[in-house]
Formats: sequence, structure tokens, C-alpha cells
Amino acid sequence: MPESNAAERLVQPPGAAPAAGASRLRSTASLKDRLLLQLVGLKIPMLLFVGPRVVRLDEEGCEVHIPLSWRSRNHLKVMYVGVLCAGADLAAGLNALNAIRSSGRRVDLLFKDLQASFFKRADGDVLFRSSAGLAVNAAVRRTVETGERVTIPVEVAATVPDRHGDEPVARFTMGLTMKAR
Repeated sequence: MPESNAAERLVQPPGAAPAAGASRLRSTASLKDRLLLQLVGLKIPMLLFVGPRVVRLDEEGCEVHIPLSWRSRNHLKVMYVGVLCAGADLAAGLNALNAIRSSGRRVDLLFKDLQASFFKRADGDVLFRSSAGLAVNAAVRRTVETGERVTIPVEVAATVPDRHGDEPVARFTMGLTMKAR
């Protein structure tokens, strides 16, 4: 496996045997971060159906892993476009949800628009990465302070580290819009 940042995160826990072709990602997400994902799943159960896992959630960004399984793949045995969009949704939105919860205010959060470009087949477990955490946090602060609607673009890159390293299989731009109640 070539040396890269993604390759360094691919590890196999001691004593654990992964399923054929499945990788293990070392998660730096806290229990609180993982519970946040479960809370989102209570409101949107389809998200939990595909088995996402928070790998990283901090002030700089978010990484979400979705395994390629019978739940997430299409008839060509690659990740279904709807699941790819759901992964981008989570990677773009979890920073905002975290910031909203920290603010103590009620803020409505939606995605206004979506642009997607697909470059390769997502033929393995997919890692969705957003590094817009600081911009998202600033946007949440702005909407809480002013009460006005704030919309920002959030970039998400989807990679299949086991097969393609850090080379994106898809890129998404999600129009994240928020308004304090």
C-alpha cells in the first residue's frame, strides 16, 4: 500500500479480523461525536441504515466512513449515488450540528443545493472528508448573533483509500443554510 495520510490511518485492530476487502480506520472521534451521529440517525433513520461512522470531528472538519455492503451498493457492486450523497451530507453537516448544540440556541439547518462530480467508481469503503469546520463554525456564530439566514458552500471529497488512496472518486459542494429561530 503506498504511503499517504489515508494509508497511515488504515489499521487493523489487534485481534480483529476484518471482512474480506474491508479496511479498519483509526477513529479519533469521541464518544460524544459518535453519539451525535446516532442522534441524527434518530431523526433520519436512512442514514444509520448504511452504517456510517464518524472517524474525525473537530473544529477544523469532519471525516465520515461508510462501508461498501449490501446496504450501500448498487447492481454494479459500487456505492449507490444516494449513499454517496448521504455521506457528503453527514461530512458537511456534523460540524454545523456540533456548533449549533454548543451555542445553546435553536438553529434550523438545511442543505440548499448540491453539486456533485463523480470521477471513478466507489468500489470500496468510502471516506468522506470536509475541512470547512472553521468556516461552518463562523457561519453558525453569525446566524446566532444576527438572527439572519446564513448560507455557505461546504466542500466534501469522497475517497476509497483501500483502492485509490487520497485520489477522490467524487467531490461535492453542499450549500449549507442556517437560520436562528
